[in-house]
Order: sequence, then C-alpha cells, then structure tokens
Amino acid sequence: MNKVLITGTGFYVPSDVISNAEIVESFNAYVALFNAEHALAIENGTVEALRESSSAFIVKASGVENRHVIDKKHILDPLLMRPLLPERDNDALSLQAEMAVKSALKALHKAGKQASDVDMLVVSCSTLQRAYPGIAMEVQAALGCGGYAFDMNVACSSATFGMQTIVNALKVGAAKVALLISPEICSGHMSFCDRDSHFLFGDASSAMVLETPETCQVDNPFEVVSIRLQTQYSNNIRNNFGFLNWTCPATAQARDKWFIQKGRTVFKEVIPMAAKMLSQHLSDEGIVDVKRLWLHQANKNMNDLIAYKILGHEASVAEAPLVLDRYGNTASAGSIICFDHYHDDLATGDYGLLSSFGAGYSIGSVILKRC
Repeated sequence: MNKVLITGTGFYVPSDVISNAEIVESFNAYVALFNAEHALAIENGTVEALRESSSAFIVKASGVENRHVIDKKHILDPLLMRPLLPERDNDALSLQAEMAVKSALKALHKAGKQASDVDMLVVSCSTLQRAYPGIAMEVQAALGCGGYAFDMNVACSSATFGMQTIVNALKVGAAKVALLISPEICSGHMSFCDRDSHFLFGDASSAMVLETPETCQVDNPFEVVSIRLQTQYSNNIRNNFGFLNWTCPATAQARDKWFIQKGRTVFKEVIPMAAKMLSQHLSDEGIVDVKRLWLHQANKNMNDLIAYKILGHEASVAEAPLVLDRYGNTASAGSIICFDHYHDDLATGDYGLLSSFGAGYSIGSVILKRC
C-alpha cells in the first residue's frame, strides 16, 4: 500500500472583515428596532423581548474576535441582517467554485504541482451551493485537472472525512495526486438575528494536496499516519434548508432553515466524545508525544478542554494554536487553515493531530508525521 503525503495547503478568505464591535453594534440596532416594533406584544407577554449582545460576551462564549465575510455591508444592515449574493449566469464560475479555485492554486503552488497533475479532486464542505452539476466538477474544469471529481458533505467534519476518502484512493493506486478543497460560505446559512450564534461564523476556503511519494517534489512533507472517523446521530446542530422547502412554502422562512444549535448541550456532549476518541487514537498508534493539535476551530473553550484531556495539562499556544479568533468558525476549513498557519516549525519525526467535530455528531481524527 502506498504512503500518503500532504505536500501543500492553502486558504482563501474574502477581504471584508467584521469585528466584534461592528457585529454587536449592528445586532443591538436590530434588537432596538424589533423591541420597538413589538412593544405592545412584549408588554402583554406574547412576544419575548430580544436581549442585546456585547463584545465581551462573544469573546467569553467563543473566543472569536473577527470574521471574514463575502458581503459585510448587508450583513451589518439592521434592516436586512444577511448577505446579498446575486446569482451568476449559468455559464459563469459559481461563487463557491471561485473560492475553491483561489485556495487550490495556493496549495498547488506550495506542492510544486500544476493543476494538470491532479487526477482526483474532492470538494468536501458543510454546505454546497447547488446539488448538481457538482461544484467539484466545476472546479476541476476551471483549474484544468484530469481524472475525476465529486462533492462530499459531512458538516464541519467534511475535510477530515474527505481526507479519508482520498487517502483510500491514493493507497490503492486509484489516484496519484489529489486535491481536497473545503469552500465554506458560512454567512449564507446564518441567522444574524440570533444572539447565541450571530457572531460565530466566517467565510473561507481551504485546500490540500495529497499524493504518493513517487510524485512528491517538496522537502519534509507530512505523512498521513492514520485516520479515524466516528459518527453518532444528534439533532442538536441542525440546518433544514433544502430543495424540498419550496414544496411547503408556509415554513420556508422558519428559524430551522438556518444554522441552529443547542449550544450548551453540544458543549457538554461533544467534549468527552471528542477527547476520548482522539486520545484513544493516539494511544492505539503508540504515540505518547504529540507536538501539535490542529483542533476544529469552532470554540476556544471547547478546544481548551479537549486539549487538556488529551495532553494532561493546559495546552500552550504552540501545542494547540487557534485561528478562530481572526477568522471565526469556518466550519470544515478551520482545522486545515490552522494546519496551514502552524506547521513549519515541526521537526522531522514530530507528530501532530488534526481533528474535526461537527453536526451529526461527526468526529475526524488524523495523525500526521513530519517526514
């Protein structure tokens, strides 16, 4: 069986940045408008008054300080509170494919590869712009890749599950050079009117080149030592938007058509589940000294607790770095972006663990070794 190497990563984020102060100002303006409009119903007890948000609350709850988005102007408009992303002509490159291409070109450059070298391309992300034709096939055509391409969706674990799919193909010789891309337009499925989640997500795309040693052209790549995946059904993180919504127009604008979660329940259930799986994975592989944890970039408090359970002590910034403070939760792209930012300092023989945990519940654990 072939070894599988990670030889290049890249990411793309839009230029628009929203700070906590800006998103709080917008949200609180919306709250004031809502409460004024429903003042009588609030007084009668038939409608619950909305509470204001604050930068301190956001940082304490999540660790997020900034997020990159595609359309800052309309997200911050208290009369709109959502991005406006005009549809493109069917012959034009879709928005999601455009983001994917931008991140892929960076990963290919780092790997010393041309797009024509790629014979497998997987777009694996939490939300897809359309059902068909595949976004991956569109990206394949835009880049000029060969072979085959397809889409995957495992919520925030899409990237790690996509890695397993690619690794399997490379190991048996079904492909030689593969691209894994996770273009996440998270602002498109957010309710920016929800105090508990309006601050969480940002837009981004990550990309990774995986290949076998025979085609590798870079020094000291990372070997994919082992991947372990786990799913357990949970209804606590949900998004009911889909193609059947239009068949029931009365509920087309219901709250559950956007991202919704029972945050406290998710926090209590996912931490022990993820910590146990990641720790067991390392133990089963006989790894007692892991230099770096590239954890899922959703919540700083969650990561701090999981890292503590894995390492047995409070993790330093070097041991468990974060990027969610500057990019927000970027769904499946987050841990790949973290890896992209924080891997150059690892020495030959050092081990790291890249992980995801998301809706489903789904957990991915990937042990990497610096060659």
